Amino acid sequence: MTRLTSLAAAPPPAIPAPHIEYWQLSPMLLVFAVAIAGVLVEAFVPRPQRRPLHLGLTLGGLAGAFGLTIAVGASAHLTGKPGHVVAMGSVAVDGPALFIQGTILVLAFVSVLLLAEGSGDVSAFVAQAAAVPGSAEEREGLLAGITHTEVYPLTMFAVAGMLLFPAANDLLTMFVALEVLSLPLYLLCGLARRRRLLSQEAAMKYFLLGAFSSAFFLFGVAMLYGFSGSVGLSAIAAAASSNVGSSTLLYAGIALLGLGLLFKIGAVPFQAWKPDVYQGAPTPVTALMASCTVVAAFGALLRVFYVAFGQLTWDWRPAMWVVAILTMVVGAIIAITQTDVKRLLAYSSIAHAGFILTGVVAATTLGLSSSLFYLAVYGFTTIGAFAVVTLVRDETGEAAHLRRWAGLGKRSPLVAGIFAFFLLAFAGIPLTSGFTGKFAVFQAAIAGGALPLVIVGVLSSAVAAFFYVRVIVLMFFSDPAPDGPSVVAPGLFTGAAVAIGALTTLVFGVIPGPLLNLANHAANHMFVR
Repeated sequence: MTRLTSLAAAPPPAIPAPHIEYWQLSPMLLVFAVAIAGVLVEAFVPRPQRRPLHLGLTLGGLAGAFGLTIAVGASAHLTGKPGHVVAMGSVAVDGPALFIQGTILVLAFVSVLLLAEGSGDVSAFVAQAAAVPGSAEEREGLLAGITHTEVYPLTMFAVAGMLLFPAANDLLTMFVALEVLSLPLYLLCGLARRRRLLSQEAAMKYFLLGAFSSAFFLFGVAMLYGFSGSVGLSAIAAAASSNVGSSTLLYAGIALLGLGLLFKIGAVPFQAWKPDVYQGAPTPVTALMASCTVVAAFGALLRVFYVAFGQLTWDWRPAMWVVAILTMVVGAIIAITQTDVKRLLAYSSIAHAGFILTGVVAATTLGLSSSLFYLAVYGFTTIGAFAVVTLVRDETGEAAHLRRWAGLGKRSPLVAGIFAFFLLAFAGIPLTSGFTGKFAVFQAAIAGGALPLVIVGVLSSAVAAFFYVRVIVLMFFSDPAPDGPSVVAPGLFTGAAVAIGALTTLVFGVIPGPLLNLANHAANHMFVR
């Protein structure tokens, strides 16, 4: 009895407070704060004042987070700690993480310009998301010119998840980041003003297939925890290198985790969602997904396979070879059969994911730096291409079918010329950033002993060049139809997005040195373990 009394009287043990490095986490924290502020704007600010306030918050928050990312990188360089873990070991702050985060923030800034373009009939988003397509309620909202401003906080939550995803240093944090970036995108995909049913179908497909991929990812986390007794990437790497635990759990975990990550980048055979979602989603959301989401997913893939499985290169490289070959070949060949411009760009994105995977397969510092460079330049070109798609319209909205683009070069030589320039960059023509990016990843793959993979990549690039050139020929060497689409004058935001995409595609094709050096510097301060 005395013992029980003394135990009851004893104070409970103190729980140590977690140590959080707020300065190193400040870019992500700022984006999260702006997203939360956007929710409060939706709750308390009158509808007419929401759009300009959201726009200022979103663009200002992204610009401020980018400035903080530069400052964090500079301070890490000055203090001689280019790579370390923060937040109780759950987040890594190193060269690749900061490079990827900076890339995501810049691409997100340009994507938000597309999101913000216009209001009323010009907006890409439905007035009321809950309205049944074709209902009287939906027509009333359209006639009233209501703007769906919830897209701004949803976008910021997605971007915040994208920033955390490639920087996560343990698998549970990575899973949380995966869900934070995915859930807002599921909603955004179903908010198209035109072709509502197609948009909602795209959102449902993305949600269902995304849920399956998240489940596989989580099963992989469980397998790796059973193998190593930890979800930390460094602990998994240590357990794998010491050959302790069940190899069955290890390889099953690698396979399941890789499946979840390969789904997010749209690699074959996990690419089925990509054409449907890209086609049905509002085009500004498609641009956001095709640029920022791909960068974040590749960043997470690089971190997992270079840090946790860096000692098992000879075990996972053969499977990655197969995935890269299938992704390049399938993306290039099926793109030839496409008649919808957004689906064509979706299959183009699949093929480019295969090209980037050739850099991943190299499993070297050069492979890492070339992949980082490719992700950055490809993102700008992609946003520019989708920005041009928003300008070609007919009575049903965006003129998505390729036959509607016939003779566009005679109707609007400037817009058609810019789009042709983006297509040439996708094809990897010299003096564009696409050529420099492909040259970098192929060079890294050759140095890593993957010459056959490079040969397949070059042949796939030749096939891909066919359908890019086909669109150019259609625009400039075909007669325009009498009832053909019109090219609307770009607004300030869309014009800025197109100009940024074209300028960066040209500059990084002609003068790639500064960005390549930055990517090399980031890769040399490789992922911390």
